[in-house]
Amino acid sequence: MTSVLETFDALSALPGLIHGFVLRDRSIPVDDVDKDGALARLRPFHAEAQRFLGIGDCPLVTAEQVHAAEIAVVDEDLLRHPERWPLKGIDGLITALPDVALGIHVADCGAVYLIDPVKRAIGLVHSGRKGTELGIAARAIRRMEAEFGSRPADLIVQLAACVRPPAYDVDFAGQILEQCRAAGVPAESVQDCGVCTSSDLGRYYSYRLEKGKTGRHLALAAWKTV
Repeated sequence: MTSVLETFDALSALPGLIHGFVLRDRSIPVDDVDKDGALARLRPFHAEAQRFLGIGDCPLVTAEQVHAAEIAVVDEDLLRHPERWPLKGIDGLITALPDVALGIHVADCGAVYLIDPVKRAIGLVHSGRKGTELGIAARAIRRMEAEFGSRPADLIVQLAACVRPPAYDVDFAGQILEQCRAAGVPAESVQDCGVCTSSDLGRYYSYRLEKGKTGRHLALAAWKTV
C-alpha cells in the first residue's frame, strides 16, 4: 500500500495526526466512466488506504466539490446524518472532532491540508482554478479561527500534488500558498510538495491530460485520540 500512498514530512511530524494522499491504482480502469463511476470503482481501494492508515474505523466525511468556496463544519450533529455525505455544494471541510476523517477528491486541483496542532483541528479544501480565485483556503483558515479559536500562526499548511505550469496556464498552486501566508500562516509553515499531476500518469490522475476520463486521488486527514 505504501507505493500508492503519499505522506508529507511536515504533517507526519505531528503526533496523533493521521494523513495520506492516495495515488493512482493502475489496475482500476477509469477511462470509460464519468466521475461518479470512477469514484464507485475506486471506493474499495480508498477504503483499503483508510484502513492501512489506521483510521478505517473513523467515519469519512466528504464533499460534493462544485468548484466554489463554501466551507462545512463537521460536528456531532452532522455525524448523525451520514445520508447527507458527500455534503452538497461544499468544497471545504473543517472539524475539531477526534477520530473523524475528512476526505477530498482531486485530479489536478489542489488538496490543501490546514492543520492546527494546538487546537487539534483540521481543514481540508479542494482548491482548483476557480476555488483559488475565490480564496477558499484563506476562507477555511478564517472559519477555523471563528469556529475553533485556531490561530493562523499555529497552522501547518500542506499542498499536495496538483497541475502546474507549463502543463497548465495558471499557477494556482503559487496563489494558494500566497493566500495562506497572507492569512497569517508563517511562511515556514506553508509547505508544497511541488509535484505536477501531469508529470507521471502512472502515479497521478490528471483531468487535463486525460480529457476528463480519469480517476480521483483521495486526500485524507484525521486526529486520532491519544
